[in-house]
Amino acid sequence: MNSPKTISEEFLQYVWENFLFFNEELKTVQNKKLEVIDVGTRNTDSGPDFFNAKIKIESTIWAGNIEIHKSSGDWLKHNHQTDKAYNNVILHVVETDNEPIELNQKPLPTLILKYPLKLKENYQNLLDARSWIACENQFYKIDPVLLLLGFNRLMIERLEEKTGEILSKLEQNNNNWNTTFYQFLAKMFGFKVNAIPFDLLAKSIPLEVLSKIKNNLFQLETILFGNSGLLNEQLLGDDYYLKLRKEYSFLRKKYNLKGIESHLWKFMRLRPGNFPTVRIAQFASLLHQSQSLFSKIVEIDNLPELKMLFNTEASEYWNSHYSFNKKSKRNCKKELGENSVNMIIINVVIPFLFVYGEKQNKDFLKNRALEFLEELPAEENSIVKKWEKLGIKSRSAFESQALLQLKNKYCDQKKCLNCQIGVKLIKGN
Repeated sequence: MNSPKTISEEFLQYVWENFLFFNEELKTVQNKKLEVIDVGTRNTDSGPDFFNAKIKIESTIWAGNIEIHKSSGDWLKHNHQTDKAYNNVILHVVETDNEPIELNQKPLPTLILKYPLKLKENYQNLLDARSWIACENQFYKIDPVLLLLGFNRLMIERLEEKTGEILSKLEQNNNNWNTTFYQFLAKMFGFKVNAIPFDLLAKSIPLEVLSKIKNNLFQLETILFGNSGLLNEQLLGDDYYLKLRKEYSFLRKKYNLKGIESHLWKFMRLRPGNFPTVRIAQFASLLHQSQSLFSKIVEIDNLPELKMLFNTEASEYWNSHYSFNKKSKRNCKKELGENSVNMIIINVVIPFLFVYGEKQNKDFLKNRALEFLEELPAEENSIVKKWEKLGIKSRSAFESQALLQLKNKYCDQKKCLNCQIGVKLIKGN
């Protein structure tokens, strides 16, 4: 095996934090006897790497901060000598001592960190891996229970990330929960393929306009289809299509609407039931049958009743159509399927419940969101299926969401040092 490449400071911080360095007969580069009593607490913000550490140099016990670098000269490169936040550093931990450093006009006590070479080799092997996940070829060594124990943290992490997105949009919408929920819900109706045009469509039509016509399904369809640009595709068509065009000409002027371009919508490689035309019709139907949708969601405390809110189907025209002016061979209702409803609840309803509970100091709503996740079935997608091949089968949406978080935010970014599995494999035990 080739000798490992130079590892990042993050690896050295990991070695220090977990007390994995050789700890017998330590001496500073100034040749003074050193004892590490407490490595301190990891600092994830600006400033020294570890707070509240405790060390003993010769006969004196010091309490303060620890800074870690690959080489001692990095202290100067990072301009710590001019930053008062580093005035309380009691020990400089480095892999290479290449330059003497002074602090408060005295030599800064410095320790050259020494640790088992195997740690670095194991970590480098993970970094160099080109498999689906870095530890795929070693995954059999891991007890699945270790992964299950981390699901709660991963799931909370994922919800908090979505919370950030919602709060950002909420601020843009002047703290209007209904408008923000409407926009996220619309984007979800596009699922992955048509999420962007659905998002743009929702933003092009103020919720206040849709609220004025919510009791008229045809007018809801008119505005949604009109602003989608899909009514501009053909000059002639069947009665329903021409009636929509005529009505939109009137409503567009009345509400001063400006639509999006039709070319943004994708039909290719989609099942007909997922065509944007069908999804827009279903979305119109949901808006028609649901008044104060977000308020109702907040009040519901059981999953079956919550699912009933999204039990909707496209209007009658779509029973025999998947797109405008072209009758389908098969006649069937275009209902929003159970899997689609589950996806909407997982990706929109639950994050909104969680963040609303956070903002309103209602922990029961946050707990309810997590309970719904545990009741919902696991998602079926390529990532979840890959985990299953490795022996990790999701028993609920709570677990499948945790696995998505692990793959996207840790495995894909090679954050093995922050993963329980990665840490175990690096330690080699």
